Amino acid sequence: MTEDEARKRLKELAMEIRIADSQYYQDDAPILTDAEYDALRKENTALENEFPHLIRKDSPSRSVGAKPSGKFGKISHIVPMLSLDNAFTDKDVEDFTARIKRFLSLSEDTVLAFTAEPKIDGLSAALRYENGKLVSGATRGDGQTGEDVTANLRTVSNIPLVLSGSDWPITLEIRGEVYIDHQDFEAMNENQEAAGKDAYKNPRNAAAGSLRQIDPSVTANRPLKFFAYTWGDISAPLSETQMGAVNAMASWGFDTNPLMKVHQSPAEMIAHYHEIEEMRANLGYDIDGVVYKVNDLSLQERLGFVSRAPRWAIAHKFPAEKAITIVKDIEIQVGRTGSLTPVAKLEPITVGGVVVSNATLHNEDEIERLGVKPGDTVEIQRAGDVIPQVLRVTKDGQQPPFIYPVTCPVCSAPAMNDTDPKSGRVDVVKRCTNGLNCPAQAIESLIHFVSRRAYDIDGMGSKQIETFYEKGLVKEPADIFTLETRNKDIKLETWEGWGATSSENLFDAINARRSIAFDRFLYALGIRHIGQGNAGLLAKHYLNWDKFYNAIKSIDVIGGNEWAELMSIDGVGEGAASAIKSFFHSPDNQTIVDNLLTYVTVIDAEAPTSDSPVAGKTVVFTGKLERFSRDEAKAKAQALGAKVSGSVSAKTDILIAGPGAGSKLKKASELGIKTLTEDEWLNFIQS
Repeated sequence: MTEDEARKRLKELAMEIRIADSQYYQDDAPILTDAEYDALRKENTALENEFPHLIRKDSPSRSVGAKPSGKFGKISHIVPMLSLDNAFTDKDVEDFTARIKRFLSLSEDTVLAFTAEPKIDGLSAALRYENGKLVSGATRGDGQTGEDVTANLRTVSNIPLVLSGSDWPITLEIRGEVYIDHQDFEAMNENQEAAGKDAYKNPRNAAAGSLRQIDPSVTANRPLKFFAYTWGDISAPLSETQMGAVNAMASWGFDTNPLMKVHQSPAEMIAHYHEIEEMRANLGYDIDGVVYKVNDLSLQERLGFVSRAPRWAIAHKFPAEKAITIVKDIEIQVGRTGSLTPVAKLEPITVGGVVVSNATLHNEDEIERLGVKPGDTVEIQRAGDVIPQVLRVTKDGQQPPFIYPVTCPVCSAPAMNDTDPKSGRVDVVKRCTNGLNCPAQAIESLIHFVSRRAYDIDGMGSKQIETFYEKGLVKEPADIFTLETRNKDIKLETWEGWGATSSENLFDAINARRSIAFDRFLYALGIRHIGQGNAGLLAKHYLNWDKFYNAIKSIDVIGGNEWAELMSIDGVGEGAASAIKSFFHSPDNQTIVDNLLTYVTVIDAEAPTSDSPVAGKTVVFTGKLERFSRDEAKAKAQALGAKVSGSVSAKTDILIAGPGAGSKLKKASELGIKTLTEDEWLNFIQS
């Protein structure tokens, strides 16, 4: 896949997953099966791994769930409720354990214990206890803020209102899954049908809908149950191991899964997975995989987190479902960065309870590899995270081959494949060359701008953006912030579907975003290769928007001081740096940014507040580290507030040099930079 194709596909995936999350978490009405949803996320992760500089600001890898619906009060999670990365094959599990050992600098033959337990397919909930009494309960929400469903959770029969025993922490947040078992689900549907009502689609939907009833008495009449499996905010450790902590939960009155076991190798973990897979149909409740976690809690702490998921856990999902159908047509969709992505329009077919009518074909090369064309019969797979994908052609429809367009189907501008000037590699993704003059790219850029991880403007989603754009009211981000002053002519409250209250709410939501954090502002601009991760790295490095903006605009040649500083930021590669330079050196883009800055204020990133001796310092690691892996050393330094750079410059404060240090150590010596051995570094940060 070319870079352009990957960019376009990542944009599509972000939108598809965002919509699916909203339907799943807010409306309890999933539009994708679990396998389809997992497939989308898997595709997104694979593309981000291959093209890390393309990670989007609104990337699904940076988010969990969806915003609270507004039907209930909100509860902020002191410890974020994150999601899990997925494994789909036995090799994925082996790679997971190998990654952990590498991160911890453990030898391949080191025995490392993992827990393995069924992944319940229900609704995540967090229960907060103080002095042994249940004081509040919340849904996952978007991972940061959930819905206050305390009254409803109090009605769940196996959730203790008062904890058993006396050895629990004074503050204890227990997390787990609310679900309905198969027997109770069948009884619920019998009652629904007897009352002349529609049957529930599946136990997960029924559980989610039951827990999120406005009237707690309705919830009380639903057969909800709860499995506890982890924790959030606690005032004291639960145990030294994951298994010990779960056993402690059981002693305090929580139901925990009896199939949870501790294993010493990937082979044991995988064998347990297949055992549970065989038992799946007879468990009496829905599961969609097996979750593995590092058993040693001190190692969990060292491993930490990456964006939306912990490094120390993974969900081994059950295989995706497949089906055979016919390709009616192949359509080209244009993404935010101009990528032309082919989508197969299918004869609708039900796969695992979900009606599928679209499947991704990724790019021109994939169409050629599959040999797919309209009229062909194909095998499709829904694999969990994205719209289904076409696996193979099973019957030739005897139609002419699909001709990939050389012009944009929206604006008719030339569509071309980018070529890397250094390697000469041609990107597999064909892109429209018309930039924001292409309506499709302009609309998608604006949708990205208002998205949850960017400006997060309530009441302004894709439909509203499309309408405002088509009416000529919003052509660039700055136009959003002048809507209210223009409303005397627009009269939004008189439009169909709008009213005085909804239009006022929209203007209030816009006004609430007139100040925005540096990283979100940068992310919202939709610069190629600048996802949330890179935006955060840049904000932490430069701290002040004007400093960053002026530095980038002043880059006159690659290799100068400003360019060297940009390239020194650990994690910001040459692709991302080049994209930043190109974006801010475009007069049109500068005008868009300057217009926006007329109406909004960019809040400086917070300087490190850690009292560690390296807070705010720029450090560089070189040579072979013997006490930690390079990744763990960097993660530790960043956690202490340090900036980790990949190169030595006059702005470097400390160089940590292990055996084999070469040119970086020499340059640090020439510049008079403080140099420490690994042991000296550890003593320094512990001081």
